[in-house]
Amino acid sequence: MVLNNIEQLLEKYEDGLTTLKEEAQLKDYFKQETVAPHLEHYKAIFGYYIANQQETFTKNVPLNAKNNYKIKWLSVAAVAVLMVGIYFNRPKEDTITEADRLAYNQAKSYLELVSRTFNKGTAQVHYLGAINKAGTQVDYLKEMENPVGRILNNNKPQKQ
Repeated sequence: MVLNNIEQLLEKYEDGLTTLKEEAQLKDYFKQETVAPHLEHYKAIFGYYIANQQETFTKNVPLNAKNNYKIKWLSVAAVAVLMVGIYFNRPKEDTITEADRLAYNQAKSYLELVSRTFNKGTAQVHYLGAINKAGTQVDYLKEMENPVGRILNNNKPQKQ
């Protein structure tokens, strides 16, 4: 009876459905010297869990508070240096020279010229849209061609 109970608990354990109390029963069973032969490989698994629970860490961990203090002030100093650098390197309004304004105005006039030229070119080919529309209407007329012949010769393929 106990073996059947252990096998059922093992099935639940493998599915991840056991409670802590049931896992404790399994650990107690596999602590024993004699275990059913077909369950021997589980003895190593539960033996590991038991040994792992008894391990403790006894080494002292030194805390270096001075290093934390130095890193904190080093980061504050780095942020301060960055802020001062950004403040003094920002562009000023009065640094734009007359040559810069002249170059800007000249580039603006060239771009306006290119824009006007492209607009002229698109206006000249605007009629192509009307031709395309007329072509689709002609295609509809071709479908209406010889309706009586299409009705009488329904089984014959149409000419295109």
